Amino acid sequence: MSQIALRLLDGGMGRELKRIGAPFRQPEWSALALIEAPEFVLQAHGAFIAAGARIITTNSYAVVPFHIGDARFAEQGRLLAERAGRLARQAAAGSAEPVVVAGSLPPALGSYRPDLFDHQRSVAIHRELIDGLQAHVDVWLAETQSSTAEVRAVVEALGAQSKPLWVSFTLLDETDGPARLRSTESVGDAVRVAAHLGAQAVLFNCSQPEVMAAALTEARLVIQSLGQSIELGVYANAFPPVNTEAKANSTLLDIRSDLGPESYLDWSRTWVEAGATIVGGCCGIGPEHIAQLHLHLRPQREVAP
Repeated sequence: MSQIALRLLDGGMGRELKRIGAPFRQPEWSALALIEAPEFVLQAHGAFIAAGARIITTNSYAVVPFHIGDARFAEQGRLLAERAGRLARQAAAGSAEPVVVAGSLPPALGSYRPDLFDHQRSVAIHRELIDGLQAHVDVWLAETQSSTAEVRAVVEALGAQSKPLWVSFTLLDETDGPARLRSTESVGDAVRVAAHLGAQAVLFNCSQPEVMAAALTEARLVIQSLGQSIELGVYANAFPPVNTEAKANSTLLDIRSDLGPESYLDWSRTWVEAGATIVGGCCGIGPEHIAQLHLHLRPQREVAP
């Protein structure tokens, strides 16, 4: 038997910023603290690291025109991305344990809306983010990707970048039938595309816990059939089901009362059993949730050679 170490990702930055009193409103979302009070971003990163996260994500998710507007993005997008990367690196450097910094590359034209995708516009937006982040990150995390087209745009924007690529897809919040991306593409097809594009990890995020295990199972089978070594991960949100017309963070969605730290721990155990080696949280999952994972999840999982 060989051993695969389980690594903990952080939780949802936006809700943590709101909880600790940072400037927070729509449409800027988590970018507002980055603009007006970056010390809160550093505090939030530190809280997740103290809870046990060993992978933290740059607060660049909302540094896109959808949240900060076209004019501000044109003037400050690269600068704000650089600030997000620098703050994450500062937090990681202050940890007694090694911490990986993942550069967040979000859907460029609106979360949960593959129908709004425009390839050239997406590539241009991502190039600004990449230019700002690249000096500070260890891996690239293309997250909350609703379609394989969004991932292809990220990869084109990255160009010859040599840092590892992790791809995280968001899923339809439907439990009747196989897991599917919000574009309705199958998980199997999405994993094949990610593998072809060189992803070293495939994750699922910003969807309900209930849909994650099925996606992991299908992804694991595809990766085995390809004969590739690709890590799997999950970081679910604490939202109620989100319909297909919704835009993530377009309104301040409620947080489910049944997804406290202990409940989230139970879900996380099922993901580890299904093959996940990277586990964390998305919107509504805070340091208290990550602390439970750090305390109770087995630090290693045995797998067949």
